[in-house]
Amino acid sequence: MGARATALPEILRGTLDLLILQAVSRGPAHGYAVARWIQQATGDALAIGEGTLYPALHRLEERGWIAATWGASENNRQAKFYALTRSGRAQLRVETDHWRRYAAAVFAALDTPALK
Repeated sequence: MGARATALPEILRGTLDLLILQAVSRGPAHGYAVARWIQQATGDALAIGEGTLYPALHRLEERGWIAATWGASENNRQAKFYALTRSGRAQLRVETDHWRRYAAAVFAALDTPALK
């Protein structure tokens, strides 16, 4: 993946869950496709390694936010495909709302003049 990409542990916890939910909201995808979508969607700013991605996918599956089924990938190899569940779609709305409020608060702080 790109040289400009930042490793995910440098960003806040919970971001990965939101990005994965957003990635699979577009339709079922295997892990590599999820990671590729995140990198492309963030303009190569974030790269997700397997050691970070797959535990997150399993965690979201355990929470019932995504469901996994086996299928054939583009290169005809067996792969687990992840799809958003009904509760995952609701969680995506909640997480998106939280992140929009959080980002607005951070930008407001950045735009506030420094203390004198």
